[in-house]
Amino acid sequence: MLKIGDPAIDFTLPASNGEWVTLSKQKGKMVVLYFYPKDMTPGCTTEACDFRDYSPDFEKFNTIILGVSRDPIKKHQRFIEKYQLPFLLLSDEEGKVCQQYDVIKEKNMFGRKVLGIERSTFVIDESGKIVKIYRKVRVKNHVQEVLTFVRDYKRDD
Repeated sequence: MLKIGDPAIDFTLPASNGEWVTLSKQKGKMVVLYFYPKDMTPGCTTEACDFRDYSPDFEKFNTIILGVSRDPIKKHQRFIEKYQLPFLLLSDEEGKVCQQYDVIKEKNMFGRKVLGIERSTFVIDESGKIVKIYRKVRVKNHVQEVLTFVRDYKRDD
């Protein structure tokens, strides 16, 4: 299980812009890496739109946002177009990165037990170290909480 102070686990995943994103190539910037269950669902749409609305504030602190789900790239592209998301969504269809970050959890869906992504956010500093972890995220006010953390972290820098 990852904890604060650990190096972020490196990965390369296909991105919604048609390119591949490697986490370690983002060094020099802070990264908000958020895992979410599914494009176009109410909670995930609210979270993505909150990140969209606050993305200029994150940019002021040299921070990029990367969203990860198991949805295919085409679905990510439709999600981005529909909601005008200014950041990349990464596709982890096989769930390997989700497993590495320990966000695949057993959930109860309509009385059936299924494996799915537990909404989680990792804040990674410019050197690639995890500086904050949010698990079992509740969407309401989450993005503002992450932004406050980033702002305070950068202030202490």
